[in-house]
Amino acid sequence: MRRLVYYVATTPDGFIAGPDGADPTGPNGFWPIAEDYVRHLVAEYPETLPVQARQALSVTAEGTRFDTVLEGRRSYEIGLAAGVTDAYPHLRHLVFSRSMTESPDPAVELVADDPVATVRELKRQDGKDIWLIGGAELAGSLYTEIDVLILKIAPLTIGDGIPMFSRKAAFDPRTWTLTDHTVLGSGAVILTYTRAAG
Repeated sequence: MRRLVYYVATTPDGFIAGPDGADPTGPNGFWPIAEDYVRHLVAEYPETLPVQARQALSVTAEGTRFDTVLEGRRSYEIGLAAGVTDAYPHLRHLVFSRSMTESPDPAVELVADDPVATVRELKRQDGKDIWLIGGAELAGSLYTEIDVLILKIAPLTIGDGIPMFSRKAAFDPRTWTLTDHTVLGSGAVILTYTRAAG
């Protein structure tokens, strides 16, 4: 059965973006992008690189982990503001929104239905794992459906911002098993946790 994987960049203090919600890796971003970090993403997670990065880095690898990406409206609109209607044309791309009525890109599927029901249906279908890119609102609503956490932790704290999960997520303590880890010379750490049984 397919798994829902929350693969996300975060700070040690648990934030995925600054208080304004802007792209922390963008032109005015604060996120450190070291060479070894980029090399790791290209080698291990090529399908998670947006189309512009794939083109700039001459990445053509299909990837072995994901064939579907789920994104909330606010996260998707960051790309739209930069003129990108589909950052992941090499993946099935679903954007969850109740306010958008027409997709800006024919390849991007708008979903107004319940995210939990949608994910449960996706898990029953054949395919690779499902990548939850965020943001916090969507991750909060899908908290109980997440099977794997892959946290790309930067050597940076910001004190305040958008948390990994919105405050709307239910209080529901979960236990996770560390199943992989990578420590990069630049200080970034990639931790993979699988939800513990029971």
